Amino acid sequence: MKSKWIEYKGKKIFYQDFSNNFFNEKAIISELNEVQEVILTQPENSALVLSNFSNTEITSTVMPLLNEASKKTKSHVRKTAVIGVSGIKRTLGDLLSRITGQALMYFNDENEAKEWLAQD
Repeated sequence: MKSKWIEYKGKKIFYQDFSNNFFNEKAIISELNEVQEVILTQPENSALVLSNFSNTEITSTVMPLLNEASKKTKSHVRKTAVIGVSGIKRTLGDLLSRITGQALMYFNDENEAKEWLAQD
């Protein structure tokens, strides 16, 4: 698993690292399953999540799995920041938010995303 816990300004953030998977659905799905297990161990409405999708494509196979994972983990997540999402990936992200009800905040810069997550 590439994903890991990081600390930023005293806040514990789960960095979901889906970056540089390009079109590797198997790697994306494997990472998704593992991060889902981690988030489900967190208390409700507590997890701060930073998801990095830079250089990774969301295929028609992966999108429904992201939807399901988001539905399952939604109650455990307080805030989610997303980087590496623009164009059609942003449209798919917006669709994911509407389907699951989990709000996503998009950033172009990782530090901006961490700043937003660290704010109360």
